[in-house]
Amino acid sequence: MTAPEADSLRTGAPRRTTGTGRLPVVAVVAVGGGIGAAARYAASLWWPTQTGGFPWTTFWVNVVGCAVIGVFLVLVTEAMTVHRLVRPFFGTGILGGFTTFSTYTVDIQRLVDAGRPGTALAYLAATLFAALAAVWLAATATRRALQRRRR
Repeated sequence: MTAPEADSLRTGAPRRTTGTGRLPVVAVVAVGGGIGAAARYAASLWWPTQTGGFPWTTFWVNVVGCAVIGVFLVLVTEAMTVHRLVRPFFGTGILGGFTTFSTYTVDIQRLVDAGRPGTALAYLAATLFAALAAVWLAATATRRALQRRRR
């Protein structure tokens, strides 16, 4: 809570606004989310998963999205100054809409329902491991590339 917000709660005075409200952030997240979700849907059309099969499309969408967020966050927090709406648009919006951990959980349930609990467990573990490894590897590689470039 900011100091003006705390003061307004104590005194009952209306909150002051600075003109940098949340509407632009919500708008860019919504637009970015639509773009990311459309890209994910396109990937599912290009590479459909067979019923009861390993959901490779969702797996790779999540891994690639996590790798991109690793690169992106290093760039925008350590290498450059960007407009305040870039992170919510690209990070939360596009990449949040592109990656799909809700579909991941539905895929696990479908595999279990199809009598493939071993595949479901492998998918559960492989996605978590690969997604976390992708973020870490991408962030580490980006930092190293930036250090080499600075020399």
